[in-house]
Amino acid sequence: MEELHAKEFWLHSIDNKRIILNSYTHNMKIKIKKNISILLLILGFSCVGYAQQEVQFSQYMFNRLAINPGYAGSSGSMCGSIMYRGQWLGLRLDAPTPGGDAGSTPSDYLFSFDSPVKFLHGGLGLTLFADKIGYNSTVAGALDYAFRIYWGPGNLSAGIEGNFYSITRKGGLFGYDDLSGNINEIPSSTSDPALNNQEVSDFLIDASLGVYYQVPGSYYLGFSLKNFLGAKSDQLNFQTSRVLYLLGGYEYVIPSNPSFRLKPSILARTANFSVFQVDASCLLEYQNLFWGGVSYRIQDAVTFLGGVNWNKMKIGVAYDLTTSKLGVYKSGFSFGSIEAYIRYCFKIVVPPKLPSVYQNTRYLL
Repeated sequence: MEELHAKEFWLHSIDNKRIILNSYTHNMKIKIKKNISILLLILGFSCVGYAQQEVQFSQYMFNRLAINPGYAGSSGSMCGSIMYRGQWLGLRLDAPTPGGDAGSTPSDYLFSFDSPVKFLHGGLGLTLFADKIGYNSTVAGALDYAFRIYWGPGNLSAGIEGNFYSITRKGGLFGYDDLSGNINEIPSSTSDPALNNQEVSDFLIDASLGVYYQVPGSYYLGFSLKNFLGAKSDQLNFQTSRVLYLLGGYEYVIPSNPSFRLKPSILARTANFSVFQVDASCLLEYQNLFWGGVSYRIQDAVTFLGGVNWNKMKIGVAYDLTTSKLGVYKSGFSFGSIEAYIRYCFKIVVPPKLPSVYQNTRYLL
């Protein structure tokens, strides 16, 4: 009996030691993860920011001026456009610090205007947009000039664009989760001004180039390089991304029913050759009055598009069904993105001036 009690005591002691060891190991893992999280956070903000900067719209086929400066004036009319995008609707954001602001999901507003200018042998364009995501807000503008020549069955243009960015970051609201459920503020001793100040702003100037070719009513193709100067901000620890765009589209009249047209298009882009994204779309248009279609953005969303042409106005809407992990419909996740688009085009026709003096050779005799 004594030997049995001794073995039980010995086994009980071993179990207690295992429990103590497991508890110690668990606490050490939490501390290590916490330290790694803080280190990664500090390192992440110590590097130059290259986050998504270009405004992303699913109705890109109607927003070519914002993608390629060579498009300016190519429609042959004066055109003004307004676009809105609300991204990841319903996504729940938690405040990074107790009682703090949770920031916002991405929302974008864009206005553009372009017109052909005959004496400049091309066209001029203007784009203004406002973008807000999290604690970053950007107000930007672009001025475009495109030189256009007739080449083959269509016209070829080369465009240049001046870009202006006013960027504001509310750095004092950042926080981090220590992986044990506690929300902590960034230590005030950090030397990064983007973190220890309540608000940091800066103004950047950049430039873009583009080449655009189109055969009206048939197809178009464009290549552009946005922000090729790579403007930097020391205050924000930030640099604009150099973005390459390849844009193309085609119009196909269905022979058996000419009232219908298929309009497939594609947009491919890469930021600093590190991030690649492709949108592929196809629209079906009826008598230039109504259209509808679908688009797919690789590893991100399936989009449903529709719209109507009314007099000189084009109205379109789009809904993104998010296919990434953000799109799971449950608490804290998004149920998609929406877009609205309005475009109005017109022409100013100057009537020929009638002669005010008539000459007749009969009266010269």
